Amino acid sequence: MAKAASQTIPFNSPYLPESGISYLRQAVVNKHLSGDGPFTSKCHDWFEQTLGIPRALLATSCTHALEMAALLLNLEPGDEVIVPAFTFVSTVNAFVLHGGTPVFADIRPDTLNLDEAHVAGLITPRTRAIVPVHYGGVACEMNALLELSARHDLAIIEDNAHGLFGKYAGRWLGTFGCLAAQSFHETKNISCGEGGALLINDTALAERAEILRAKGTNRNAFFRGQVDKYTWVDVGSSYPPSDALAALLYAQLEQADRIQKRRSKIWNRYAVELADWAAEQQVGLPSVPPHCEHPAHLFYLILPSLHDRQAFIDHARASGVCSVFHYQPLHLSPMGLRWGGRPGQCPVTEQVSDRLTRLPLYFELTDDEQTQVIRTVTSYRACQPAPRDALSRAA
Repeated sequence: MAKAASQTIPFNSPYLPESGISYLRQAVVNKHLSGDGPFTSKCHDWFEQTLGIPRALLATSCTHALEMAALLLNLEPGDEVIVPAFTFVSTVNAFVLHGGTPVFADIRPDTLNLDEAHVAGLITPRTRAIVPVHYGGVACEMNALLELSARHDLAIIEDNAHGLFGKYAGRWLGTFGCLAAQSFHETKNISCGEGGALLINDTALAERAEILRAKGTNRNAFFRGQVDKYTWVDVGSSYPPSDALAALLYAQLEQADRIQKRRSKIWNRYAVELADWAAEQQVGLPSVPPHCEHPAHLFYLILPSLHDRQAFIDHARASGVCSVFHYQPLHLSPMGLRWGGRPGQCPVTEQVSDRLTRLPLYFELTDDEQTQVIRTVTSYRACQPAPRDALSRAA
């Protein structure tokens, strides 16, 4: 193998605006570094006003936001939650941890999102919720999922970790389900290192969500003067992040338009300049339906085979470019097998996970660095032809 270049373009590099340092210093001066301080309130207001939602609550992670959603479902033993097999483990873990039984659904070969046709065949009398994951910030087919939700009286919990600023039919992602979870991990468009948020679209869930988030107490009502003391009233845990993290997050939210404009420019350049190479090499590129607006969260390649995927990653590394694969099929993981997963259950997921790799995409990626990435990609020649399956049509 060729020796790796001494200077590597990373897959991700978190952005920290100068205002973030200033706000962090201000949070320290405020002497309110625990949760629900002034910057937390600013973030809550930003999400509620920008997305037009009734309530937003910051959490320490998207994982914890999903756990709060699971608690709000009041799951009982045997209750089923339909989840995509191609997602991060938190999407499933949050519901299993609180009593749910995961039912794994396959993904579409075009958008790599939850396949609504597969979901329809998985609904049983024990199904309680559907959890769409907007992969790469490209929306799931929400009209079809909402129709299934209404017909079978099911909750929709959006895992919108990738989807902030994405839209479906002109409507913000994260506003379709009764609840939605956001991520502000350092790999996300807007980040504070570690963090998340629960978006509450059903006002009937807002009061209990506050209680669950505050260790099961009515502490928030006490500070609003609605009760004369606070006490333990429900289950819960400690989910609020430090106000110092909220300060970093708010600095990024203030620059959201600037961040999104730059990321979109990078994403669009990849799409244009890699199109001919991808067609020649039978490599799949991201697919965005015309009724969807994506937030330029990630740019991926679907190589013809697992062998090609690994050969490409090695080729990129030798050229000083970090390219990384993504999710492994959850239904084939050790835990997934315990919940009834089996080979062949989600064939598109199994093929995609073997063949997908992601390219560097972050705010401070320079034009020259992106040129290096593009040259590295287009200098690769596939070792094997793509198989004749549904995925080859998505290339």
